Amino acid sequence: MCVYCTPGGIGLSTGPPGVSRETIAAGPGNVSRETLGGGAVAEYRPVLDYGASTYERDFWLGQGRDYEDRAERWALRRLLPPSGGRLVDVGAGYGRLADLYTGHAQVILLDYSADLLRDARQRLAARPPLTVAASYYEIPLADGACDTAVMVRALHHAADVPAVLRELRRILRPGGTLVLEHANKCHLKAVLSYRLGRAPTPFTLEPKEFAYLNFDFHPEYIRRHLALAGFAVEEERAVSTFRLPLLKRVVPARLLAALDGVLQRPLARFHPSPSVFLRCRAVGDAGTPPPGRPLFRCPRCHAPDLRPEGPGGLVCGQCGAAWPIIEGIHLFR
Repeated sequence: MCVYCTPGGIGLSTGPPGVSRETIAAGPGNVSRETLGGGAVAEYRPVLDYGASTYERDFWLGQGRDYEDRAERWALRRLLPPSGGRLVDVGAGYGRLADLYTGHAQVILLDYSADLLRDARQRLAARPPLTVAASYYEIPLADGACDTAVMVRALHHAADVPAVLRELRRILRPGGTLVLEHANKCHLKAVLSYRLGRAPTPFTLEPKEFAYLNFDFHPEYIRRHLALAGFAVEEERAVSTFRLPLLKRVVPARLLAALDGVLQRPLARFHPSPSVFLRCRAVGDAGTPPPGRPLFRCPRCHAPDLRPEGPGGLVCGQCGAAWPIIEGIHLFR
């Protein structure tokens, strides 16, 4: 299911009647702008909603991806701070990687799909994290609210990468850590296919949309937009380099992932892998986070003034918008 995220909420892809829309980013994502009544302008970006999908069962469990899961965990254990204050996993899905965050004082799982977050709460019932259903274009966390952010297997669905990276930088304190994964456009198989005349060049910077809202990115494209958003890349790793069906059939996942892990840093400069992991630092003067940092901000008016409204939700003290909490999930969609 695809919906469009606006600064004031969610609109259908057709847009409100009687408004004008112009495409402002042709190609991937088809980001558009609408002129509303009174001259107000709203930008619309498509967001992929897994809804009531069986993503965990259909993509991970028993689907031959044990090697990829192990290789990604190898990278994350070496890129993530082992401990810290507040960590948010953006695009967390059903919480596949949440067991890696136990050293952090507070863990937030954020995903657009409330159904996947419900699965996460069931999986992690012994130590349930804070779960937030929201778009990564309008993250309902206050400026500088987090010490660490993680985004794995989610950026490849982003129609507007610069907007997502700006949001990630906004919610991180100066000196905070971002661990970001992106799909690699110019991995070894893509380069070989091009050299054999079977595929177009993978070396252009623009994202490649190989299926609706599924993008591969040139590593330099991501690095440039990270810098523009206010991040400095500290380490890169080539992950899942051996994602080949034959190898995965004949070599045990444990051994293949161990070899992958050993080669992640040495191979990173050559970009051979379909997946790239980066550790980035939020540029700015790092200091001790102030006590009592606000956690949420209103997605509608951006005021960090959300107050409890009984046991069932929050209300914005500035614009009055109400944001419910249902089955333990904060709904900001």
